[in-house]
Amino acid sequence: MSELKRPDFLEFHEAPDREKQKEESKRCNNCGVPFCQAGMMIAGMASGCPLNNLVPETNALVSKGNYEQAYIRLSKTHSFPEFTSRVCPALCEAACTCNLHSKPIPTKENERAIIDYAYEHGLVREIKPETRTGKKIAIIGSGPSGLAAAQLLNMRGHEVTVFERNDRPGGLLRYGIPNMKLDKRVLDRRIDLLKEAGVIFKCSVNVGKDLKAKEILKNYDRVILCCGASNPRDIKAPGRDAKGIYFAVDFLKEVSKRLMDENYNSEALVKAEDFSFKSLNGKHVVVIGGGDTGNDCVGTAVRLMAASVTQLEMMPKPSEERTPSNPWPEWPKVLKTDYGQQNAIDAFGKDPRIFQTTVKEFVKDKSGALTAIKTVKLSPKKDEKTGRMIMSEVEGSEETLKADMVLIAAGFLGSEGYIVSDFGVECNERTNVATKAGEFLTSVDRVFTAGDMHRGQSLVVWAISEGRKAAAKVDESLMGYTNL
Repeated sequence: MSELKRPDFLEFHEAPDREKQKEESKRCNNCGVPFCQAGMMIAGMASGCPLNNLVPETNALVSKGNYEQAYIRLSKTHSFPEFTSRVCPALCEAACTCNLHSKPIPTKENERAIIDYAYEHGLVREIKPETRTGKKIAIIGSGPSGLAAAQLLNMRGHEVTVFERNDRPGGLLRYGIPNMKLDKRVLDRRIDLLKEAGVIFKCSVNVGKDLKAKEILKNYDRVILCCGASNPRDIKAPGRDAKGIYFAVDFLKEVSKRLMDENYNSEALVKAEDFSFKSLNGKHVVVIGGGDTGNDCVGTAVRLMAASVTQLEMMPKPSEERTPSNPWPEWPKVLKTDYGQQNAIDAFGKDPRIFQTTVKEFVKDKSGALTAIKTVKLSPKKDEKTGRMIMSEVEGSEETLKADMVLIAAGFLGSEGYIVSDFGVECNERTNVATKAGEFLTSVDRVFTAGDMHRGQSLVVWAISEGRKAAAKVDESLMGYTNL
């Protein structure tokens, strides 16, 4: 194992060089058709910004060093640039016209510079309305969609109360994304502004259990369900009951909570005697799942001093460059080595990922503790009945890997049943709360939905977009028109 010092839990993003940014942003002026701001679906994948940010206009202002006007322009379409400039995969850059023959404009870095400048110069404010409409709105869930909806509806003059089942507001932003990716003090800064503007936050209230839907509907004119897609997909394999197997969402949540409780002191976190994952020190960790959550688990396990980290991915290893079947401006389906995997490479000298592999069995000792996993290779095969490609086991490819802990990051299955049942809303075949196409009103009168609970597990930028659109629909239903 490498003797390199493990990274800490502090945010790894560095402030971009503003003079270099100006030069890079000038290239944006050469664009003919700005796909970057289209936010359209191409071949089933998003291309361009779902918020329809006015990318060429803000980049042009950055090229002139006019960050104040760039912030004003960005604020017309965006609620929280400080979040997406840290965690968004930059759909705008993937669709950038310059990306066709050279490298894209660093729009994500520009967004970060714009919002940082705005905070530094006191430009960021939440509007506290001078008059109120007398209408009351309950938002269930304080993730990115709930916060975006609360921001606009409060600005409109409605009384907005946000209910959160956790001890602190923020939802996915706080407990699903590690601190090194999004420092929670950045989140707190925005939430404090929302509170000052009049948004009411009620934490440690689990609507559907502690507080029933009937009571909510009695006291509020409209409800928006923004509870996320937090029902984790399990791995059904022999030995699943072994001690040492956790869902990624529970792991990341506890680490984030303890880090905040320890006032962001990484050393205190690792040494805390009552911390569940202190035992990672010197242990072998296997992460099942290759998405963003899996990557976050890898980066977190490295920071908690794991002896080794292995990441299993079911799908084949992507190409390092676009294939002819994946042309620009489609989202590039290429190999991406994210910060967590890079941390593991630095710590252990190799990429943690094993592609086309899944778990066959969890091995435990006499006390029921996990000791290893048995894996099997997978191969793409066409299903004769459906014609679809499926991943089938390769006979004789079984291997055994040492594992003291397994983190399941295999995605999510949609809304949690108790909240859906309590409100009585209908769900679609994907277990997302159902609405008409392009709408946000559920099957229950006065109850709306937005974010991952509506569209399924997705990106923060999509959640913000959904929250803003749902807010406009709620406002229109209350006032007969909307100016949001």
